[in-house]
Amino acid sequence: MGDPILREAAPEMSIEELRSPETQRLIDDLIETRRAAGGAGLAATQIGELKRIAVVEVDEHTRYAYKPLVPLTVIVNPVIEPLSDEQLLINEGCLSVPDLRGDVRRHLRIHVRYFDRNGDEGEQVVEGLTAGTFQHETDHLDGVLFLDRVTDPRSFSTWEQFDRHGQEEFLRRVAPYTRDAA
Repeated sequence: MGDPILREAAPEMSIEELRSPETQRLIDDLIETRRAAGGAGLAATQIGELKRIAVVEVDEHTRYAYKPLVPLTVIVNPVIEPLSDEQLLINEGCLSVPDLRGDVRRHLRIHVRYFDRNGDEGEQVVEGLTAGTFQHETDHLDGVLFLDRVTDPRSFSTWEQFDRHGQEEFLRRVAPYTRDAA
């Protein structure tokens, strides 16, 4: 937090730029960095690159053990369309804002269109916590941090205090959207 690039909107990429060796190395770096950090996703702006690329992946090694598993998905130039007005209050954290969490309202069900790392068109409908992850990463590409979307500043907490005072209630509230429910 504080790096100006996190507040910039990344421009759309051309297919030629996407397929370049430099961009392919950047994608590999995003994947490796996300896995090393244990996050659910990572946007290029978070590693200092103003490119409209993010990766989403939730595996057994993520720090979010309650999130449903998501296979590695590279999203380039993502476009999100909410499929309803229904929202879910998610307590989010971010690798760019270490040790801070807060409540954010996210659309419960979304349609995501994007290009994959090869330039092929992809699309999927995602819901619940997974929809929140895709929205969070796309926000990064628009220069928006989860802090900007926190509904009530009193929901801010450190990871330790969230684990101690907020996690049980949060998990009860989002139980239909957790890994155990999938």
